[in-house]
Amino acid sequence: MNFQHFRIRGLLATVLVFAGYAPAAAAEREPPRNRLDSGSRTEVFTGLDVLEREGFASLRGRNVGLIGNHSSINREGRHLLDLLSGDSRINLVALFSPEHGFRGTADERVADGRDEETGLPIFSLYGATRTPTDESLRGIDTVIFDIQDIGARFYTYISTMGEFMIKAAENNIEFIVLDRPNPIQGNWFDGPIQDRDLVGRFTSFRPMPIAHGMTVGEIALFYKKFFDIKPRLNVVKMEGWRRELYFDETGLPWVNPSPNMRSVDEELLYTLVGLAEGNKDISVGRGTDRPFEYIGAPWVDGAALAKNMNKRRLPGLWFMETTFVPMAMDVTGRQNVRYPFTGQVCNGVRVVITDRHAVSPVEGGIHLLDALLEIHPNRFRVDQLRGLIGAQWVIDGLRQRTYPGPMVERWRNSEEFKEFAERRAQVLLY
Repeated sequence: MNFQHFRIRGLLATVLVFAGYAPAAAAEREPPRNRLDSGSRTEVFTGLDVLEREGFASLRGRNVGLIGNHSSINREGRHLLDLLSGDSRINLVALFSPEHGFRGTADERVADGRDEETGLPIFSLYGATRTPTDESLRGIDTVIFDIQDIGARFYTYISTMGEFMIKAAENNIEFIVLDRPNPIQGNWFDGPIQDRDLVGRFTSFRPMPIAHGMTVGEIALFYKKFFDIKPRLNVVKMEGWRRELYFDETGLPWVNPSPNMRSVDEELLYTLVGLAEGNKDISVGRGTDRPFEYIGAPWVDGAALAKNMNKRRLPGLWFMETTFVPMAMDVTGRQNVRYPFTGQVCNGVRVVITDRHAVSPVEGGIHLLDALLEIHPNRFRVDQLRGLIGAQWVIDGLRQRTYPGPMVERWRNSEEFKEFAERRAQVLLY
């Protein structure tokens, strides 16, 4: 069974579990054209598309390791593994999988394995180790990273990339990044820079805001230029991408970057609702058809929360009272996945984006935490959220009931934030 068959099987499972959720526009998408003359229509070609157009010439005679998952596809939906394994001039040695596994369906730690079609070993970078071992790198002179990121500091694919870059430098391995869009635009970034003692954690690899506003290729350059991570780095740039584009404006085929990330709006809301996820006493909608669009718990007053948030008049956002029940099942139909309040009725809100161009997700997330503290002062806690928010002073401000506005202005005017902005500007490719 090749990778394309696996993707079809996963899609069918998604339809069976969450029937009716997939947007109609997905079925109406015009088939992608295999050429680089976009005309008046926006067409983006990823680093993979560009490398494929060149016939993978730079990989001929190389001993290649591939860091990828189900998102490593070209414009026609063909997977990089299928493309490379069919070329006898390229020696594929090993595969490396990030969080959620090489097939992108796991929502837990992932074990090493072997690819059914090619027989290649798959070394997990989200299991017993999060860095490649010397043994797994044996015989490799070139590594390709091709994974779709979503634009958030604590989305772990960029940490996997950074950890591997360190090992690539130590082992004199060329590190090739096939660039892909930042799906929530590349024009903005926001959030506090994390505390120094958090830097180096898997959800906090190097200092940056919660939403970083870069592509994976730009982040690789950022790591190399400013943090002494210096492999022989080659970024294969995209063609046609502009920083103001959301992913669903690129013409590229959509796949869920991870099991609970199913639309551009959910990617935006990951930097809003996702800020609460460190608190295990609340659900962020995992196990439902709208992860990161829902937030609630059996003890939440959904009506009061919706009223409180709507009174704040946050641009581009609307909050609707709702109830939902997290299921013990993931997007692929795998049973017995445990999420907070599985099988229980949760009261809360659905967060609706009414204007993508006006919304400020990170700011909205701080307001949401403040509202929960206001409505449920004896139940909701923010102490466990420092790992995601990144700054103790923000946690302290929330606990002291400082209004979010001044806190947002403080991080945006901080020297750390300005330094990040200056550094980021030096590595932008588009």
